Amino acid sequence: MRNASPTHDAKPAALSARLRSLFPPGVLAAEMPEPGDPKSLLPEEAVFLGKAVAQRAQEFAAGRACARRLLAELNTFNFPIKVADNRQPLWPEGLVGSITHTTGFCAAVVAPRTQIRALGLDTEVAGRVHQELWRHICVPAETEWLETLPATARAAAATAIFCAKEAFYKCQYPLAREWLYFHDARVELPQWGAARGTCLVYPTRSIAFAAHAEFPLHGQYLFHEEFVTTGLAAINTPCRRETL
Repeated sequence: MRNASPTHDAKPAALSARLRSLFPPGVLAAEMPEPGDPKSLLPEEAVFLGKAVAQRAQEFAAGRACARRLLAELNTFNFPIKVADNRQPLWPEGLVGSITHTTGFCAAVVAPRTQIRALGLDTEVAGRVHQELWRHICVPAETEWLETLPATARAAAATAIFCAKEAFYKCQYPLAREWLYFHDARVELPQWGAARGTCLVYPTRSIAFAAHAEFPLHGQYLFHEEFVTTGLAAINTPCRRETL
């Protein structure tokens, strides 16, 4: 839907160069460190709140505010970003995107489908994934790597792994339509120790996304404020799956 009169959110989202830099050229990013205003939601979006608590409603509104900021850059206004049955946001025809929200931070990325096939964006509070959660999230190789790190760094590293897997799921699902679990992927962080670096994602079994992307899938992570954000993209290039 295009309209010459864009809506205005109570707390506008800002374009984000630092998050955009996590992705290939052609991707736009916006972020919002403040709670969103549920009153700014379009009616078609507000129906998806249901009986959501105030914090969840504010996060949802902030995510939509970020997305609308990006759509405005592409001259698309007042487009309701609905929620599919699988909880994925529904973007305008010809665009792909991803939204993330956590306590105190929301962001979105969007790109033309002619350049990018799918996007995955996830932000988490750094250090939130403690050791008791590792067995649910990590494969043995990841656990072994975490145990080589200083004890003070392990929670942040485990959160970065979790964040990368969440971004990977968001990236693969629109193309593959396959439910994946944390143990279906393995993450490597070869530049660990830097505030920003590469994340490599490998499937641990045969998955449908192999028909759409080349492995390992390369992404970027960034530690900022008290958060870690990971970005992954499937680009429009022919690919073959490597032997696992």
